[in-house]
Order: sequence, then structure tokens, then C-alpha cells
Amino acid sequence: MVRQRIEIKKIDNVTARQVTFSKRRRGLFKKAKELSTLCDAEIALIVFSSTGRLFDYSSSSMGQVFERHNLQTENLMQPNQPSLDLHLDNSRYAVASKEVKEKTLELRRLRGEELHGLSLEELKKLEKTLEGGISRLLKTKTEMFEKEITALKIKEARLMEVNEWLKQQAKVQMGTDKRQTHEQGQSSDQSVITTTNNGSSAAAPPPCQDYNSSDTSLKLSLSFPS
Repeated sequence: MVRQRIEIKKIDNVTARQVTFSKRRRGLFKKAKELSTLCDAEIALIVFSSTGRLFDYSSSSMGQVFERHNLQTENLMQPNQPSLDLHLDNSRYAVASKEVKEKTLELRRLRGEELHGLSLEELKKLEKTLEGGISRLLKTKTEMFEKEITALKIKEARLMEVNEWLKQQAKVQMGTDKRQTHEQGQSSDQSVITTTNNGSSAAAPPPCQDYNSSDTSLKLSLSFPS
């Protein structure tokens, strides 16, 4: 179905006019937002209804857009004046410089410097801020110490396990060495005994045989008269 083109003219019916105004206003603001997002444009819209109600939309700050509009108008009226971009850069630089100066002063006061000129309430507030920072610092340091202690305990337990295992391995090795030494000693004793038995078969008669023969000769010689 082909849409019919609506004739652009004032709507006489008040109710239909208000409905159309609400729909077209929302659509207009939606398109303005899309244009600002897609093209990085600064947009400000001001709409007054037939009843005098105000509707507005701004992509950033309504005041900032108006200020830029006024600067642009003045720049067009005075061609010899610096460009609008230069005015904006100078304004942003002034704001940034002011913020840097304030933060630098705040940092120095946190270090205990440039405290002159502060009231008693400001000094109490600064003291409270420092106490809160020290408390958070101590808490963080304690947590780090606890983590390091836990890690050292785990490392100690592992080292003790390894040490115990090494002791057991050393005991097993010592038992094995003693058993091998004992077996080698028994083998040496058996070898000495075997060698001694083999040599005694060709040896002279035991001394007891010589003693008996000498005693017999002595008895025979005593039987004759002197």
C-alpha cells in the first residue's frame, strides 16, 4: 500500500495537532541525537509548543553550545579577531590549568606542605583525609604480609616433605650398603677357610706326635744302669 503524502499545513484539529506535535518532536530529537553521535556534532534544540511549553535537547551542554554560538557570531562580526577554535582552545587550556593547579596544591597539602592560610575546619578535614588514607594503607600492607606469610608456610611444608622423602631414601640406601658389605665379608671368610684346609693336607704331623716319641726315648734310656 502506497503511503499518501501529507500536505504540510497547519492542523486545525487541536487534538490531532497535539498528537502530531508529540510524535514529530520525539522524531526530531531522535534524529538530532543520531546526527550528533554519527558526525560528532554539537547540537542544541529548543522547541516551544503552541501552549508555551518548553522542550529542549543538547548533545553536550546547552550553555556551552550557546556560548559557542555567541563567539561564532562575534567572530563573524569582527573578522580580525582570532578564530572560534582558538577561543575554545584557550578556554579549555585555562580550565585545565586551573584544575592542575588545584590538584597540585591539594597534593602538597597532603604531604604537609603549604598549610598556611587553612582554617581550623580545613585542617581537621585534611587530617581526617590523611587518617583514612593511612588506615587503608595499613590494611593493604597487612593483607600483603598475610599473603607472603601464607606463601612461605606452603613453601616450608613442601620443603619438609622433600626433606622427609630424602631421609627415607638415605635410610634405604644405607641398609642396602650394609647388606652388600656383610655379604662380601661372608664370601671372604669362606674363601680363607677353603685355602687353609687345602694347605694342611701336606703339612707335618702335629706337635703332639713329636712329644710322644721323645718321651718314649727317654724312658728306654733310663732302663739301663748308669
